[in-house]
Amino acid sequence: VHGDSSLALGQMAAALAPVETGHDEMVHDCQLDYYGKRLATASSDRTVRVFDVSGDQRTLVATLKGHESPVWAVAWAHPMFGNILASCSYDKKVIVWREEAAGEWNKLFEHAEHSASVNAVAFAPHEFGLMLACASSDGSISILTKADNQMWAHEKIEHAHSVGVNSLAWAPAVPEGALTADAPMPLVKRLVSGGCDNKVRVWRHSETAGWARDAELDHHTDWVRGVAWAASLGLPTATLASCAQDGDVVVWSRSEVSAPWEKKVISSAQQGDAATPWSVSFSLSGNILAVARGDGSVALWKEDLDGLWRQVSSISEHGVDAQ
Repeated sequence: VHGDSSLALGQMAAALAPVETGHDEMVHDCQLDYYGKRLATASSDRTVRVFDVSGDQRTLVATLKGHESPVWAVAWAHPMFGNILASCSYDKKVIVWREEAAGEWNKLFEHAEHSASVNAVAFAPHEFGLMLACASSDGSISILTKADNQMWAHEKIEHAHSVGVNSLAWAPAVPEGALTADAPMPLVKRLVSGGCDNKVRVWRHSETAGWARDAELDHHTDWVRGVAWAASLGLPTATLASCAQDGDVVVWSRSEVSAPWEKKVISSAQQGDAATPWSVSFSLSGNILAVARGDGSVALWKEDLDGLWRQVSSISEHGVDAQ
């Protein structure tokens, strides 16, 4: 790591500080809002907590109670819709929360149509309105959309993954190649999901046929725990990442909408190793991939100009280790 990257890693190390959540049991997920000023946490104690992390202090501003079982994940909506947060739980429910006034949160909507645990939630790009995707152990993905009449429409991708869906992520609204296309390209709704069937699947929506499978990406030999879709900014290449309990982190890419997906295995851990990857997340620019591992560390990978991915640092409770 050289130049500005070294400075950035130094600043990151200085900024590392634990957040005492006050949860009574294990914390399963935490997400920063769009501006990085609010932190939401999900816990086995059945609550969601919201913290103000904008200054040197980490201040609890709300504890959201509504779930009856462990809360697995949380997601923030784009701020153009207000302060809106979604949570999902083992109780088979998805709750959408809205902050009505400073520190005062109310239920905006409760979705209880799944027949098993809801494991992940993700808001769509804001270009599609207030839209939320939910992944469930019943094998389906539900898509909730807030209509102009304040009602919520509900679509479902049945049998998305046998045994269950563990993770999902939205594609950018602007498809790959839009920046260099001769004519304007329409926005397109797409999702990537990972499941207990060891599969990574890409889903595409059309106004006539609804949601349908667009691609199936085969590689993993155990449950797919995390998936992510990188921002493309309309450039020709689309990039996904997946990680699984088999220990592999895979980056998938294709050069145009009709091209096949190509894979690069950028990291492998022995099955059952403490460093088994559990989730993946791209930076806003799409060229840095964060991989959270079972040993509590986070590895940062960066794509070079020649298209190769290399690990640039590892973050743990002990600080930042630049590679």
